[in-house]
Amino acid sequence: MIEHLGIEFLEVHPEYFTARMPVDHRTKQPFGLLHGGASVVLAETMGSIATMLVAKDPETMKAVGVEINANHLKAVREGWVIGTCSPIRIGRTMHVYDIKIHNEQGDLVCVSRLTVAILSA
Repeated sequence: MIEHLGIEFLEVHPEYFTARMPVDHRTKQPFGLLHGGASVVLAETMGSIATMLVAKDPETMKAVGVEINANHLKAVREGWVIGTCSPIRIGRTMHVYDIKIHNEQGDLVCVSRLTVAILSA
């Protein structure tokens, strides 16, 4: 899915993680706008990877999204969207993330909250 949608990882910091995704034929809905589902894929991908980055033993653990919500705030027709994933809570078996997606002009496009369960692999 990551390759198919053209998601690229940009920065990894202790407080946040960033990635971007093109708005093109792979990520648009029939009316030529960024598909809301593509934004949700970006958000869940970022939260799952953020979980694995802080996992104590990534070889024996896996991240599984258990709940995600998204508010789509502004349409995007072309270019790139950039996601910033920040932890709200990092627990032993559950992580919660805030993911904000902006367009290239810095306008907020989508706000998402993701809950990830940490399971034994």
